[in-house]
Amino acid sequence: MRTPCLLLVALCLLFSQVAPGDSLVIGHRPDHYNCYKSGGTCLYSSCPIFTKATGTCYLGKGHCCKPK
Repeated sequence: MRTPCLLLVALCLLFSQVAPGDSLVIGHRPDHYNCYKSGGTCLYSSCPIFTKATGTCYLGKGHCCKPK
């Protein structure tokens, strides 16, 4: 009975590894959260008319667009 339990625990630990670059800093908010909180919208394309880009979203892959 111990061997299957130990194998299960080993598999759980193996698949629960945090990928490099993922941050687990307490209190850190992703950039898209900050964009939405300040009244912006995250878009992967360029900002539409009557809005301006004020930052980035999705780890720099998108634009935070706010009304002018």
